[in-house]
Amino acid sequence: MNHAATTPPSQNPPTEPIRPVAQVPDRPSLDGLEDRWSASWGEQDLYAFDATAPRERVFSIDTPPPTASGSLHIGHVFSYTHTDCMARYRRMRGHEVFYPMGWDDNGLPTERRVQNYYGVQVDTSLPFEADFTPPYAGDVPKKHRPTPVSRQNFVQLCLTLAAEDEKSFEQVFRYLGLSVDWAQTYQTISPTSQQTSQRAFLRQLARGEAYQIEAPTLWDVTFQTAVAQAELEDRERDGFYHRISFHGAGGPVFIETTRPELLAACVALVAHPEDERYQPLFGSTVTSPVFGVEVPVLAHPLADPEKGAGIAMICTFGDTTDVTWWRELNLPTRTIIGRDGRILPEAPAAITSAEGLAAYQQLVGLTVFSAQKQMVELLQASGDLHGEPRKITHPVKFYEKGDKPLEIVSSRQWYARNGGRDADLREQLIQRGRELTWHPEFMRSRYENWVDGLAGDWLLSRQRFFGVPFPLWYRLDEAGEVVYDDPLVPSEDRLPIDPSTDVPDGYTEDQRGKPGGFAGDPDVLDTWATSSLTPQLAGRWERDPDFFSRVFPYDVRPQAHDIIRTWLFSTMVRANAEHDSLPWRHAAISGWILDPDRKKMSKSKGNVVTPLGLLQQHGSDAVRYWAASARLGGDTAFDEGQMKIGRRLAIKLLNASKFALSFAGDEQVTLDPAAVTEPLDRAILAQLATVVDTATRAYENYDHARALEVTESFFWTFCDDYLELVKDRAYGSEKFTAEATDSARAALWLALDVLLRLLAPVLPFATEEVWSWWREGSVHRAAWPTSQVLHTAAGDGDPSLVSVAGSALAALRKVKSEAKVSQRTEFASATLLLPEADHEAVRAVLADLRAAGRVAGDLTLGNGTDDVTVDGELLPPPPKNR
Repeated sequence: MNHAATTPPSQNPPTEPIRPVAQVPDRPSLDGLEDRWSASWGEQDLYAFDATAPRERVFSIDTPPPTASGSLHIGHVFSYTHTDCMARYRRMRGHEVFYPMGWDDNGLPTERRVQNYYGVQVDTSLPFEADFTPPYAGDVPKKHRPTPVSRQNFVQLCLTLAAEDEKSFEQVFRYLGLSVDWAQTYQTISPTSQQTSQRAFLRQLARGEAYQIEAPTLWDVTFQTAVAQAELEDRERDGFYHRISFHGAGGPVFIETTRPELLAACVALVAHPEDERYQPLFGSTVTSPVFGVEVPVLAHPLADPEKGAGIAMICTFGDTTDVTWWRELNLPTRTIIGRDGRILPEAPAAITSAEGLAAYQQLVGLTVFSAQKQMVELLQASGDLHGEPRKITHPVKFYEKGDKPLEIVSSRQWYARNGGRDADLREQLIQRGRELTWHPEFMRSRYENWVDGLAGDWLLSRQRFFGVPFPLWYRLDEAGEVVYDDPLVPSEDRLPIDPSTDVPDGYTEDQRGKPGGFAGDPDVLDTWATSSLTPQLAGRWERDPDFFSRVFPYDVRPQAHDIIRTWLFSTMVRANAEHDSLPWRHAAISGWILDPDRKKMSKSKGNVVTPLGLLQQHGSDAVRYWAASARLGGDTAFDEGQMKIGRRLAIKLLNASKFALSFAGDEQVTLDPAAVTEPLDRAILAQLATVVDTATRAYENYDHARALEVTESFFWTFCDDYLELVKDRAYGSEKFTAEATDSARAALWLALDVLLRLLAPVLPFATEEVWSWWREGSVHRAAWPTSQVLHTAAGDGDPSLVSVAGSALAALRKVKSEAKVSQRTEFASATLLLPEADHEAVRAVLADLRAAGRVAGDLTLGNGTDDVTVDGELLPPPPKNR
């Protein structure tokens, strides 16, 4: 049964209490609104989630937890504003909005920041120091050599710095106006998060979804950790093709390779089975140069006849294609690169000749870069390097946060099944993606392409220090060797577990590391293994079943498109396995922020803009306007010009509201549809009714940009045309009846009431400020506007009347502008020349046009073209006051 949030129907007129108009500032200003209203909302718990609400009234958001290391950037403001517009709209529609905030403080970014901030480095052999003080707290000198600290001391520093970063993040988000329930926060490294993450892993293990094997693993030599497929990125790098000869019975066989340093790890040559050049060699053997190792020549369809010489050497391991060939052709392993990125001291057993062993010794201990140079010299000396190396540019695999190319080493790691090796599970996850409603829809193809392209299961383990530990120990045999086949597993009621300090049932601490005793698993879970559980972390899974049932499955996951392959996919894997369901009904996918060169803004590229200065310079509403103007899924240029337009909009809202409310004096505004009697007033409200319906449909379809677009367009028409046309009548000019004046004022107040609600999701501070001048409570807890009351007031009003009248007024003003006189200059009389079809409409507003255009005598109509023109005589301008 689907218990997701539904939009409560509401077509009733506004019911929020109205009070006498308060003291409206003489000069309304945006300055200081953020601090004042953020504090007020916090004191009122305005956005607090009611956990007793039934599921059908709840709208739950799986908020992205930002990485709590360093500072936020403008991309956060961009995407979180999209989410906040959605949250504010849903709250005004009558939903109880579950809008939590998490902090992703677990993982490599935090470790790197702590190392750089405090000038420390982990040494796992060191004991914990209870009174340890780091050598620095920021501003670490460049020449400082990192101070070694124990793992426990390092983790403490991570927790301390992450907590400070989280405080500053919250400050920025509050200043931005996010309507988060700040009582609903979590950290991905907290004890409860560790408990949740470890519980989920133990259940994967019990279901047979998690397994541990020794296998080729992508490895970052700088960070000394395994890297998953989802964390890879290709970077174009210069390289060289080296033409090398292997020795066969029929003569030399030439291969071209960019990695001659791996020659000692060569286990075969391979060519495409249909490549006629090498078909005679299939099934034979050749001998490697320098090392003299006999290797087979094999066929495989992944070999590219157009690449290099068309025949390649298979090494263990140069790239992921080597791994595929090694696995599918059942080849031996000859590992020569260690986890530190240097050549291992022990030569592969296949190298047996004295010359080969002597050559290998010249490589031992060298980095990959130095080993390549040495290997080239050895090949030149043996006569097996032919011609000069040929320069090329080619894509090289990097860890997305790393600075050096990845290596592939053989290591024991934990994996979880994710469809990479299971066609049935892959298809199941693709079907889950089709059950999900994507905004925009085309983002689903990115998800499906990722799932279809998976080359292996989910690598869960990381060789890092600050993360959620694997809750496991291993028995040690009588020789003190680890027995991996039967891990020691705690009961769930013992979680969270730290195997480096906790002891498995049936053992004592003095048996740690001893033959016949135990050893804790030294690794931590991949950060995505915990982040994939954000619905469970925020929703109190297993800790509060009633609460969880009211928010899960969530209504929406908002996120950026570049982490569909990581965060979105891994969360789908979790929910599918643990709950046999989707984790949410909708996915709202934001684009990137681009710099002036149309490149993605990111911390790693160094082109980010931090948001607090922008928020303070332009105002939060202005920056939110820029963000909300962008539709989901599209990349958007960073544009302060748009922010200036947003600030102008917010200021105009304050001033137009002051004008409209000034007619109430110290009395209460009355929102009386029956008081609207004049054609122009009915026309503006008929037009606004259409805007309400359009904006509502847009928000329902997760299109905040469209809702803002139609609302803003109407607002400027309202200000530039309607307000100017009815100003004299609203002031009670003697040219108009009392009923006509009451009609103008009623229309102004009804329109203002609706406009404040329509703009509240985007401009929360300006709308709340105006609301406080004349209404009780908060606009953000007021009901979303409906068109019914506007239709009632508009009656048979013609919405096109506003634009016709606006064009006529613009024509009258144009005459004065071209004459270079004040707009207060009067016409003696004037004739409006316009299409005959518009005459009837203009006659209905002739009195307003005559007053707004300052026509002292008659204002008549004549036939003209589509562009309204004026035939009239201006009176002499009034004398200037001296």
